[in-house]
Amino acid sequence: MNTRTVRPPRIRDWRSDLRAFGAGAGCGLLGGVVLTVLLLRQFGAIGWPGALPAQAVHDDTTSPVIEPANPTATTGRPAPTAPAVESPVLVAPPVNAGALANRDILIPVDGVKPEQLTRQFNDRRGGDRAHEALDILAPRFTPVRAADDGKIARLFFSKAGGITVYQFDPTETFCYYYAHLERYADGLAEGQSVRKGAILGFVGTSGNAPKDTPHLHFAIFKLTEAKHWWEGTPIDPYDILR
Repeated sequence: MNTRTVRPPRIRDWRSDLRAFGAGAGCGLLGGVVLTVLLLRQFGAIGWPGALPAQAVHDDTTSPVIEPANPTATTGRPAPTAPAVESPVLVAPPVNAGALANRDILIPVDGVKPEQLTRQFNDRRGGDRAHEALDILAPRFTPVRAADDGKIARLFFSKAGGITVYQFDPTETFCYYYAHLERYADGLAEGQSVRKGAILGFVGTSGNAPKDTPHLHFAIFKLTEAKHWWEGTPIDPYDILR
């Protein structure tokens, strides 16, 4: 009769099982931590020591871009497109003050006295170009007032004059030109009737005025038969305001 030896079942040591479990669990835990760190780093939540933050990689910051001055933002009105004049087109030699001489025209800048004015009409500007106006210096934001009764013929922005006002006198014979304003008075509008002394705007340096020399460029001209707000015959404001 064949016989075989039957070995008793091996009794496992619980302590060995515990050590094996602990080793496996430890490897699993370490792997989980490493995987979590990699995922967080991938999505920018954390970074390795010495590494740039995720957002800095895409930071394209440079010096601010300054946009050119916008007449609409400055004045609240779009710049007219035609006619594209820089300043009044004065088409004939100066004329005598005539009807304006006895009209008591107001110096259009607050606080300025007649004795502070100087004759500048024939001064040269830009080479051979005559000034044909009066520059009245005053602090920035000093009120600029209507020199006479009349009507606002045009509110205009130009490269040379900046923010400007063209005002006709009551007879629409003469035009008063106010240039280099810092801004218009609130509510000023084309076609509006104004009384002498009404605030039209404020002294500034818009246009080609020196930025450290705020002043009002003030001109008077006799309109042509066409009554165009941009052309006429120049009159020396000095003779009118003194």
